[in-house]
Amino acid sequence: YLQSEIHRIPCSSINYTYRIIMASAVQCFGRKRNATAVAHCKEGKGVLRVNGYPVNLVQPETLRVKVLEPVLLLGPEKFANLDVRIRVKGGGHAAQIYAIRQALAKAIVSYYQKFVSEVAKNEIKAVLMAYDRSLLVADPRRCEPKKFGGPSARARYQKSYR
Repeated sequence: YLQSEIHRIPCSSINYTYRIIMASAVQCFGRKRNATAVAHCKEGKGVLRVNGYPVNLVQPETLRVKVLEPVLLLGPEKFANLDVRIRVKGGGHAAQIYAIRQALAKAIVSYYQKFVSEVAKNEIKAVLMAYDRSLLVADPRRCEPKKFGGPSARARYQKSYR
């Protein structure tokens, strides 16, 4: 959706007028199991932040490359004039990483569709889909709930005849 910013501009010593400036921004989410990441993408200087921290400080280090996959696939020039801020909560470390990368990929596709061109969006989408479908499509698998009569969802207690 389009977000607006309100600026207060002094017109006289008593009255103030409010001017609404439409900011070109999109919000997209990514999910993996119980982790949800929301990416806010707008025009800017190429800043990429996760929960307020630069993306190069994402933990664990071994999965940091996973977060940067959309940037590495599309090239840094696609992100050069965009600010992407991502909030993530829920789930574990790995699930959060996968939710972040999905939110980032969906945000860039959405931004290019809305504010650049449909052709550029289709190119980006094709590159991302060819590499990994989970960058744009959520994984519907969830943890199956435990049932009675056994220690887990499917396993049953051992049966004894005597």
